[in-house]
Amino acid sequence: MEFSTKRVDSANLSISATITKDDIDKNLENIAKELSQTANIPGFRKGKIPAKAVKQFYGSRLVEDAEAKSLSEVLEAGQKEAGVESSQIITEPTFSKFEKVEGNIEVEIEVSLRPTVELGDYLSLVPDIPTPEVSDDEVLARITEMLEKKAGFLEVDRAIENGDSVTFDFEGFLNGEPFEGGKAENYTLKIGSGNFVPGFEEQLIGLSKDDEKEIEVTFPEEYHAENLKGQKTIFKCKIRKIEIKETLELSDENANELLSIEVSENETQVDALKRETKLDLENEKLSKIYNEQTKPQLRANISDYYTFDLPKSVVNSEIEQRVNQEANTMSEEEITELQGNVEKIKELQEKMRPEAERSVRTTFVINELGRVEGLSVSDDELRNIISYEAYMGGQNPQDVIDNYENQGLMPLVKMSILEDKVLSKLIEKKR
Repeated sequence: MEFSTKRVDSANLSISATITKDDIDKNLENIAKELSQTANIPGFRKGKIPAKAVKQFYGSRLVEDAEAKSLSEVLEAGQKEAGVESSQIITEPTFSKFEKVEGNIEVEIEVSLRPTVELGDYLSLVPDIPTPEVSDDEVLARITEMLEKKAGFLEVDRAIENGDSVTFDFEGFLNGEPFEGGKAENYTLKIGSGNFVPGFEEQLIGLSKDDEKEIEVTFPEEYHAENLKGQKTIFKCKIRKIEIKETLELSDENANELLSIEVSENETQVDALKRETKLDLENEKLSKIYNEQTKPQLRANISDYYTFDLPKSVVNSEIEQRVNQEANTMSEEEITELQGNVEKIKELQEKMRPEAERSVRTTFVINELGRVEGLSVSDDELRNIISYEAYMGGQNPQDVIDNYENQGLMPLVKMSILEDKVLSKLIEKKR
């Protein structure tokens, strides 16, 4: 076996070799001898099978095993000569050349290595974070909103006005006959909300408790129920109760009920509520700045700052993903034009290369930052986060997890979570 190694750069190793027929035959003979001790072949006693019979019985499968063994020896020898540890190899080696010539095999193997990332003063990459300002008007508006949510309803003895909450019975009729889903008792509706068929709520205005009225409305043409689209209907209504929203004043008593907090000396409960509300608003604004400004800028700074050699296979894999994503946005005509057109495919791949390299480089930096900062994402944490987000989105958590796993997206989701952890910690350390 003849081979040579070449360090293309710090992240890529190339191994060229000629595996002779003698090398393959030698491995074939050794594999056959090993199998002769354990194989079950009709007509022979176990452990007494001639190597020749083993080779005849297994045929080409044994030759393939012998070739694979020879390739493994090439990789091991090349790796040793280059001084590369197995832990440095991050993907399966790929073949840029594999040719069988007169029983020999000529190969060129590309090996991707984990790049060395020198982080340096990475905290200097965190952009300055502005201090959010909260006005007194904003504080008062938030407290007013809190009071409105806390306020209950008060029944009133007067005619219905816009904005009132009305409890009533109704039954709908189409062509004189009741229709399915058109009847309810003690139904509560806020007048002016627009939750009913257009024209319905306005006709309740002016009615009082215990009043009855027939309301005529026409359902929209785009209504979901086929039998009601564009149809004139009659609703028989009876008013049960009219309520208005209670108005709560800002007082120490209401402030204490809104937020039970410790009051400092010379401070009223209202003052304490305003103080805590202002702090909450500042934190909300700060969180928005983090997510919409600081984190994207920090990620861009990381991408722009670091330069190091990238493993070719990882970059190519990223390019392929981006090409596939681009293809998903293409028309059938564009895809047909692209298929089989080597030049156009190469042109698209090169178009994707800069951003692919940028993304891969950032991923390696984030991983190294995570290691240095002691951050990681366990499989349990990954599943818990996905489950929570699925639940909050009204989806079945296990279905979402299964979908991610089937599409091979779990590593990407895990990386996204780690990235958010890393960026968040760097920002907090810079504050």
